[in-house]
Amino acid sequence: MKEKILEKNNRLLQILSSTKAKYIIGTILLSGIGITLPRIFHVLAGNTAGQVFLPMHIAVLIAALTYGITSSAIVAGSSVIFSYLLTGMPSLARLPYMLIELLIYAVLLSIFNKKFNSYISLIATIILGRVLYAGILAFSINVLSLPTYGISVFESIKTGLPGIVLQLICVPIIAKIMNERLQLKND
Repeated sequence: MKEKILEKNNRLLQILSSTKAKYIIGTILLSGIGITLPRIFHVLAGNTAGQVFLPMHIAVLIAALTYGITSSAIVAGSSVIFSYLLTGMPSLARLPYMLIELLIYAVLLSIFNKKFNSYISLIATIILGRVLYAGILAFSINVLSLPTYGISVFESIKTGLPGIVLQLICVPIIAKIMNERLQLKND
């Protein structure tokens, strides 16, 4: 009886330590962080904290550096959608724009991280991501005649500067620690 319990425990440990399990569990946890972190910032720093500190971006960027494109895209989508469903934020009007923005960052950072170190990848993602996002906004406004609900890339950069600095300082360090501790190769 004791042997069977020990054997089951060993099997469970093997399953949980597999790379696939690490990716699945990590993706789920980062999705939860992507939902929870904005709430924490809003409680601690007020209603504009999301625009200033960009907390939802943090989980997506960590996922991109740690797990890659699939995981970070899942974190981006689930964070935005479940955050809206659970908290009403971002607003329904801003939800598609936020989703597109986070997906751009997820894809770009995952791709850049395969060729460059995490800092260069993150800087390139922040710059190119905003350029692509500006293009999508311009297309949405000028071609599709969609309302922008006051979204401006230039204003979001100015307002979100503390968040960008926070990302540049924290995200590569957190991702490096996770990669080392989990013994992952970002695929």
